[in-house]
Amino acid sequence: MRGVRQRIDRPFLTTLIAIVVFGLVMLLSASGPLGIQRFNDSWFFFKHQIVYGIIPGIILFYVFSRLDYKKLRSLSFAGLVASILLLVLVYLPGIGLHFGGAGRWVRLGFFSFQPSEFVKVTFLIYVAGWMAARYETTARSLQEGLIPFLCALGAVLLLLILQPNTGSMTIIAGSALAVYLVAGAPLVWFAGIGAFGVGLIALLIKITPYRAARFMTFLHPELDPQGIGYHINQAFLAIGSGGPFGLGYGQSRQKYLYLPEVAGDSIFAIIAEEMGFIVSVFLILAMAFLIYRCFIIAKRAPDAFGKFLAVGIGSWFAIQSIFNIGSMIGLLPITGVTLPFISYGSSSMVALFIAAGIIASISRQMR
Repeated sequence: MRGVRQRIDRPFLTTLIAIVVFGLVMLLSASGPLGIQRFNDSWFFFKHQIVYGIIPGIILFYVFSRLDYKKLRSLSFAGLVASILLLVLVYLPGIGLHFGGAGRWVRLGFFSFQPSEFVKVTFLIYVAGWMAARYETTARSLQEGLIPFLCALGAVLLLLILQPNTGSMTIIAGSALAVYLVAGAPLVWFAGIGAFGVGLIALLIKITPYRAARFMTFLHPELDPQGIGYHINQAFLAIGSGGPFGLGYGQSRQKYLYLPEVAGDSIFAIIAEEMGFIVSVFLILAMAFLIYRCFIIAKRAPDAFGKFLAVGIGSWFAIQSIFNIGSMIGLLPITGVTLPFISYGSSSMVALFIAAGIIASISRQMR
């Protein structure tokens, strides 16, 4: 039996550092005009990301990278309980915060956070632990495998639908199903689950006007360029203006309060505008390589729990990146998810660093 590795997987760590540094540099440029308009400080979003996202994220990355990930397996059921409790917090009076008709935030004392971002971690710990204990015996069982899995997943997704938070719902469902697939569930089940998921999304689009409007904008972005289609059309303008080499760092026009959410969901459009197509492709390749290393670490993990955790986290990074970039270039509807390790958002950044720390811990024990 081979000894335990003492070093984190270097390609993973190097790529992660490069993406985070690049993200901070682009955030400083993209958020300047918005910071002046809202807070009279062009550095506001950059400083806030450092203090509340990067610093605590790096601390937690270090803690989880040094922690033996196998100890998390005993907390798998606690992960399910924590997931449900975190999502219930947004409905408690005096704690839950509502912005723009959505209740996705919680305020505890002097700080606020978005529980759904941390549920991406806690629910994956539950799914990985649950599957690791059953994948050789009951993962293919309908009564002991599929039904209990769908009940746990359904409880979490229902709370996300009620917020509403379609983006996080899709990411959590997709990463959990990826783990179940790797655990050996029959492919025919996924056809049924996929059909049900498409039907559920279609129903949500039909019964909620804002989702229907987003879907129509996705299909026909030219219909209302000054109304519901404003966001995607401004993103197209930003990306198209960049050309192959970009307008130059700091030279974006769309960040001057034309493109919504320049620091968050739309930062990829600013990157394409300022840095151009070539740098944008390199960013996508770097993100793809980071995800690839997650799957390599999963393949070489010393046990099933580590394998399932790494697969779930890699799938999370992949789905979230695809949804963010895809929505900016018109391949997917806008869902409001952040670009991993790039977009502004302290809750998202801290949760992503925790997940990356778990990957680092698994890589220390790779075969």
